[in-house]
Amino acid sequence: MNTSECRYYVTYSGVKLPLKFVNPLQEADIANRNTYFRTYFDAQERMVLCQKIVYGEVELEHRYTYHDNGHLMQADIRETDDEPRLMRFDAHGVLLD
Repeated sequence: MNTSECRYYVTYSGVKLPLKFVNPLQEADIANRNTYFRTYFDAQERMVLCQKIVYGEVELEHRYTYHDNGHLMQADIRETDDEPRLMRFDAHGVLLD
């Protein structure tokens, strides 16, 4: 995974993928939090990985890949006790069956 920057957030808004994060945190702020989101972006400022951190453990993880046009191509979603889910999208960002 080629990432350019790690960012931290309190939460996200909406349900559309990739998730849209709000309420940014500074790295120093996360030491005082039980729950937060850690996100990584590629050189084009597209989120490629987001993780929900709860008491120091990864509880939820999304890995994103994109079509050349910038639309989401694939979302690999992993939750603690569930089977991984792989969602694929066409070049317009529409979910495929």
